[in-house]
Amino acid sequence: MSIARVTEISSTSEVSFEDAVQQGVARATKTLRNVKGAWIKEQKVEVEGGKVTKYIVNMLVTFVLDDE
Repeated sequence: MSIARVTEISSTSEVSFEDAVQQGVARATKTLRNVKGAWIKEQKVEVEGGKVTKYIVNMLVTFVLDDE
């Protein structure tokens, strides 16, 4: 039997939502073992001077806990 845990993280990019997701997952896998997936909970942007300056994603990352 496997037990999984979910943790919420935020990631930003000046390029795109996809880049923000990629950066978030890459960073999560540096700290968390057995990452199996991510669910994008929210997407938003920051705007300055009428232009999008940052893409922000909040995601739920699922990882399987190690057996003892």
